Amino acid sequence: MDYQAIMSLVFKGRTYMEITASVGCSHRDVSAVKRAIATAGITADRFASMTATDIEQLFPDGRKAVSQDYADPHFAQVVEEMKHNRFFTLQQGWVKYLGSPSEKKKYGYSQYCELFNRFAAATDVVATLQHEPGKAMFVDWVGPTLPVVDTVTGDVGKAYFFVASLPYSGLVFCQAFGNMKQEAWNQAHVNALAFIGGVPQLIVPDNARTATHKRTRADNEVVVTKSYRQLAEHYQTAIVPARSNRPTDKAHVERMVQAVESRVIGYLASETWTSFEELNDAVRERLLDLNERLRRVNGTTRREVFDAEEAALLQPLPDQPFESVEYKQLKVGRNYHVTSDYQHYSVPYALAGKILSVRITATTVSIFDGQAKVCEHPRKLGRRGQYSTELSHAPKHHQQVQGLWSREWFLNRARNYGPATVQVITQILDRNQVEAQAYLPCRNILSELGGKKASLEEACQELLNINGHATYTSLKRVMATLAAAKDQPGAAVPAAQNVKNLKEIQNLPGVFVRDADHYKGRGGTDA
Repeated sequence: MDYQAIMSLVFKGRTYMEITASVGCSHRDVSAVKRAIATAGITADRFASMTATDIEQLFPDGRKAVSQDYADPHFAQVVEEMKHNRFFTLQQGWVKYLGSPSEKKKYGYSQYCELFNRFAAATDVVATLQHEPGKAMFVDWVGPTLPVVDTVTGDVGKAYFFVASLPYSGLVFCQAFGNMKQEAWNQAHVNALAFIGGVPQLIVPDNARTATHKRTRADNEVVVTKSYRQLAEHYQTAIVPARSNRPTDKAHVERMVQAVESRVIGYLASETWTSFEELNDAVRERLLDLNERLRRVNGTTRREVFDAEEAALLQPLPDQPFESVEYKQLKVGRNYHVTSDYQHYSVPYALAGKILSVRITATTVSIFDGQAKVCEHPRKLGRRGQYSTELSHAPKHHQQVQGLWSREWFLNRARNYGPATVQVITQILDRNQVEAQAYLPCRNILSELGGKKASLEEACQELLNINGHATYTSLKRVMATLAAAKDQPGAAVPAAQNVKNLKEIQNLPGVFVRDADHYKGRGGTDA
């Protein structure tokens, strides 16, 4: 009982009802405090100078004196026994306690269990006792996202956070991705297993679409997706999804997500991020704080428990990490690049126009001409329209290669539209490390948007006026805005006055003008 809080409220003149509601005590406790104040003659000034020990002496706890008569159950030893022997129960611990040599009294079984539960809650060993070391890894997506701003285009994307955790030690892994699709889901698992340096017996996901699905709408059987199953087979582990509407299956996941939201995302949300590399570097620094610096109630860190009791029980990683593979047949463009997922990869320019086989993994793009590998590129992710170009693939002089575009070819076409179009095309050609990377955007602008010369020239001039970043999409938007403005009806203009003011003319000397009355009455009509 917090007698200090009760005494403080008593000296403030609060009522019984107010004190019991605030502190959570009974009327009897308030009466006991008032009696102690009256008996000891304590004033408000004296209370302000009293220590916690002084107040404790006013209200001695008889339970402490009673507990001294009982033998110590040594619950820390019981916990260690449970960690190393999953079949060890509290009843076995109680039996050993009864058999220990001591002249003091022994607790009964119900009281022994109650005291152990208090010890477990106070020392944060509940999760440790519920899970076996090295057995399971829980995975999920965190709800909150963070914006990532592309410094080139100004577009704002979202960063989705994948989280994995080992429930026994509490070791946490987190990484940001640009989407929550199957490829990102698989790669997140690969990175998480590399982070912990081993493979658990089970991986426990929630029922995300990238993890499970139902065979048919009418069938309630839940099956693991094909790609996710291949990942599990590669690492020789099992996928055991948490059951729907079973909160106990996901209790650890919820605690894990809360820890990441408060200790990782909460620290990073106030900053502006311009790349996923920069964001994930910051995430790794926050994970160091969460796993290795933050000490829990029992005085240990997540990393210390993992290294001491869990790391050795994980299965070893395979020699090669898992890679999901996709094959495509792609045609080489006139700019000697193939395009996959809106990203462009170069091949030797002599292959322009041919259809090649492309092997795509999470990290690499390999291009084959028949059975021969032509080249290999690191896979581009994130902003659309990026180029991966090897300088050896480009011809020395584009204009001397028959059938390929050139700088002068595009500028000559742009001159047909006007000076603003020439300036925009020049900007696009100049901002690429390899000029050929700009050929496809220039072709799209001149061919797709150049149907009406005046409209394209006007849109280019408008984009130059606002110092905009010239792309096919930005020009298309400007053209649509200008067209919509032209389609709006103009302001109403009042009609011209059709009645002549003859007074000024009639007053001129030597001028005679008949007024309208002169023409009335002829033929029954007005003239």
